[in-house]
Amino acid sequence: MHIRFIVVGKPSAAYRVLIADYEKRIPKYARLEVFEVKSEADIAAKVKGVLVVLDSKGKAFSSESIAAWLKSQPIVSFVIGGDTGLSESFKRQANVLLSFGAITLPHQLARLVLTEQVYRALTILKGEPYHK
Repeated sequence: MHIRFIVVGKPSAAYRVLIADYEKRIPKYARLEVFEVKSEADIAAKVKGVLVVLDSKGKAFSSESIAAWLKSQPIVSFVIGGDTGLSESFKRQANVLLSFGAITLPHQLARLVLTEQVYRALTILKGEPYHK
């Protein structure tokens, strides 16, 4: 399995520490590439495989559902926009719009939640006790 995180902007120091912790864990289970780009215009060149865009209007999945879905995907590119989000035209290109609920999360927090949920999904697939 190959996972790509393509995100607009860089996290602040406080978020960087938390995000890095999960990013260091993921390669035990899957190939991980992280791209921090300057703008939406830089995203398309980094996308490979299935395009998943985080959007509050997308579909909410349980952790178990994310795991089951990931199992069948050889390459997934998760995209998170910057503080102004992503254009509607870009979101229409997505294979999946993923939501963490009806609330709007700051993009740095969304990245942390996404990174943790991908790690959680991978541990679920391996039957490990992280997901209680």
